[in-house]
Amino acid sequence: MNLSVLVTNYKTPEMLKLCLKSLKEALFNFESYEVFVLDAESGQDTQFVVKEHFPEFKLTPFKKNIGFRALVNEGLKISEGGYVLILNSDIIFTKGSIEKMIGYMQANQSIGILGPQLLNFDGSVQESCFRFFGPLTALARRTFFGKTSWGKKLMDKFLMKDFNHQEIRDVDWIMGSAILVRRDAIGEVGPMDERFFMYFEDVDWCRRFWEKGFRVVYYPEARIYHYHLRVSKKYGGMLDIFLNRYLWIHIVSAVKYYLKYKGTLAPGIRSKINAN
Repeated sequence: MNLSVLVTNYKTPEMLKLCLKSLKEALFNFESYEVFVLDAESGQDTQFVVKEHFPEFKLTPFKKNIGFRALVNEGLKISEGGYVLILNSDIIFTKGSIEKMIGYMQANQSIGILGPQLLNFDGSVQESCFRFFGPLTALARRTFFGKTSWGKKLMDKFLMKDFNHQEIRDVDWIMGSAILVRRDAIGEVGPMDERFFMYFEDVDWCRRFWEKGFRVVYYPEARIYHYHLRVSKKYGGMLDIFLNRYLWIHIVSAVKYYLKYKGTLAPGIRSKINAN
């Protein structure tokens, strides 16, 4: 089995149907692959979509919302492909994107994680590759500090606004919405860290890949559409702090990340990347 595709879903049957349709078309020329739909708090609507429209794909339902990290790790246990494509269900593929990603990884064996260029549906480029978090970066993202000149500079650096996003580049971390991962690298690095329910699991994973000597690469030659519903910014401003539980999940994950690494920015990794 050359390719395993793990599609994570949580109560978005309409988006899932569009995602799986585009995935099926994108995999048309593949001879060996498997697709798992990992469905948190699985409902009848989602089960109908998979069983009726995509019976060749394997539905793995969960009674509870176990979080993105747990869905991915469960998928890693049951899949066999040498390459693992991990997706959110709000992804729409463009022609040839998967072939390009696999081809580039095959030609560059040092890569452990590869992320495509993510696009909004108007064709504009989404922010999907980043530098590692620092405590002040998190503060800039969530408070008025981000509106100050210093905060804006921190955010611009974090969002990597200083390079051409049409160029292939080694980066600190890639957003986990769509990533291609090498199976043998996972064997050395391990699965996603169980302490994260949702958010920061992708940051942590990419950091661990770098620590094991595997590159994390932003690859804009493959372009994929991404709906990107930011549930941690549901209301906007101070209302999110009081009303949005996803924001609190994000905050808790950030604290766990900083405690794990004791606030360090992995300078050895960063200097290695910045030399490229």
